Amino acid sequence: MASPATAIDLQSIGLTFASRTGVPVVALKDVSCRFEPGKVTALIGPSGCGKSTLLQIARGFLAPGAGRLRYLAADGSESPRPPEMATVWQSFNLFPWRTILDNVAFGLEMIGVPRAERTARAREALARVDLAGFEDKFPRQLSGGMRQRVGLARALVMKPDVLLLDEPFGALDAQTRLVLQEQLAKLVEESGTTALLVTHSIEEAILLGDTIFVMTARPGRIAAEIAVELPRPRSLATTHDPRYGELFDRIYGLLRDEVVRAMANDREAG
Repeated sequence: MASPATAIDLQSIGLTFASRTGVPVVALKDVSCRFEPGKVTALIGPSGCGKSTLLQIARGFLAPGAGRLRYLAADGSESPRPPEMATVWQSFNLFPWRTILDNVAFGLEMIGVPRAERTARAREALARVDLAGFEDKFPRQLSGGMRQRVGLARALVMKPDVLLLDEPFGALDAQTRLVLQEQLAKLVEESGTTALLVTHSIEEAILLGDTIFVMTARPGRIAAEIAVELPRPRSLATTHDPRYGELFDRIYGLLRDEVVRAMANDREAG
């Protein structure tokens, strides 16, 4: 296993996709950024800017067409292996025929962890997301917010060095999203896990992130790197801090023109 202190370094990343029209689509162009260990890095930008694509490159699921992906140890040397990673997706992706406990334990089962150990670890992970007592339920018996917490527990049970969060609350209603943002902020702060968050929500990026990379409309580039220096723990009360308002306005100012440009690109493509 790679060290939890591993940083993920992307240098001049580019990626072009083929399209149905035959005209290549440049998804990412000259993207350079670094995800620091023990920190939460948020990626925010207009729809279609390549946020999720960049996340897949960071995990090693996609090979960039240009540039270089490196995993760096604490001493700056290149690690031969990537850190252990787990992903929480926007869709719940739970097995409807398995209990909540067995859904959470599934990854451990796949790597051969003995039943007693995986059961104990799954129970512990469910307790961390306030779902103790729901182990024998099935996904259909849980609300959307509870199912997303199961997805988070399924990632945490693997004890990853890096937690990847791809629009984890995008399918939830606004009230549930606020509560889960606070819960996730608390979990990340307590664990010290390195986390990469893809989001469309400025509020979510500020509440959870230590660093925010603002991306441009396609082809995706890094428009700005913003440090979030608000004190932790963070919660809804943080949004009343004047510094939060300043950060929000700065990020919105960067995003607004890019969102308008993305909308214009979509109209031309249509």
